[in-house]
Amino acid sequence: MSEVPAGSRPAVTPVRVVVALCLIAPFVAMLWVGSYAKTDPAFAGIPFFYWYQMLWVVISTALTLIAYQLWQRDQRARRARHDLPAQRADRSEQEGASR
Repeated sequence: MSEVPAGSRPAVTPVRVVVALCLIAPFVAMLWVGSYAKTDPAFAGIPFFYWYQMLWVVISTALTLIAYQLWQRDQRARRARHDLPAQRADRSEQEGASR
């Protein structure tokens, strides 16, 4: 799990909002049954009800992959921002000790 520095709250960033939307969209689409509870239009003889749900399996996979990649990139960026001041302090201490 990612660790948040003591005293700081997780920030709501645009990337995190996009991640949340990517993960929530499939749930909303599947919970709104009235939008797809019909037989027409059929696709290759398959009623709309079935092929719509199968299409969302593919869409959900793609959205989850996008959310995962965005989350990983956000975590790397946050870790780099958090570690950067510590690295500078370490370097200055090492330079001071070597003089």
